[in-house]
Amino acid sequence: MEEEKKDKKLQDEKVEEQKKETTKEETKVDEEENKEFKELEDRYKRLLAEFENFKKRNVKEKEMLRNMLVSDIMTMILPVIDNLEKAASTETEDKAYQDGIKMVLKQLQDVLASNGVKEIETVGKQFDPELHEAVSHVQDEKFGKNIIKEEFRKGYIIGTKVIRHSMVIVAN
Repeated sequence: MEEEKKDKKLQDEKVEEQKKETTKEETKVDEEENKEFKELEDRYKRLLAEFENFKKRNVKEKEMLRNMLVSDIMTMILPVIDNLEKAASTETEDKAYQDGIKMVLKQLQDVLASNGVKEIETVGKQFDPELHEAVSHVQDEKFGKNIIKEEFRKGYIIGTKVIRHSMVIVAN
């Protein structure tokens, strides 16, 4: 009986040792899995951030490309608008003809506006070389220094990009 107790005790000790070793191995495996999980999680977060940046960059590039295309097309249309404005301001006895020109001009101006093209404000504004092209300087006491007195040709912008600079006369 005593021998059986010793054997049982030895077996219990072996079982305990095996349990400890198993627990150590499980802990190692858990730590490795945890480390691998954190690495995968980090990679996932970086990939997600990179994808978000890609989407934002893609939207910006599309907007820039759109603005470039609209700008190029509108640059070709602007002389037509200039001529229609001159024709609309010319006096004629045929009122229907003049009204027709004004309607066509209004349509083209609506096309510009719907594509984000805006006229650059000039008369009475401060001269800005980014927006305006000075063709002459005059002395005029009615206006302050570097104030635009007169506009020769309208300028246009789309967003922050100048399509065509305004040609102006600057006072003082």
